[in-house]
Amino acid sequence: MAKHLADRDIERVAEILDGWKGKLTWEALSAACMPVIHTAPARQTLARSVRIKDAFKAVKRRLRDEPEPALKAAPSMRVASERIARLTNENERLKAENSRLLEQFVVWQYNAHIRGLADTDLNKQLPGIDRGNTEG
Repeated sequence: MAKHLADRDIERVAEILDGWKGKLTWEALSAACMPVIHTAPARQTLARSVRIKDAFKAVKRRLRDEPEPALKAAPSMRVASERIARLTNENERLKAENSRLLEQFVVWQYNAHIRGLADTDLNKQLPGIDRGNTEG
């Protein structure tokens, strides 16, 4: 049975995609995951996560629209340029994720309003966690 990715693993895969250069395939992404999350997830496992799937599509679109220019600059400038590109890609991905979350919030807000839930109901504190020993 395929391993499910934890939230931290999904975040790390998205970070891999933020700095991706060259041809992108599900197989190449899976291989790139091995040193970072210590497993090579299947394409289906990677595609199951909306964050990874959307980041994958964004990278494919970026690579198609903006071919990498050959930089003939000093190594420090090349490193700085690569870092700026990676951070720009990460920023775009996070903006898209934030937009999706805001859209989901609007749906939840509407559904709560239709069902007559008040702000006080929605803003209740979560119950405390009993950290005592469990009997078993």
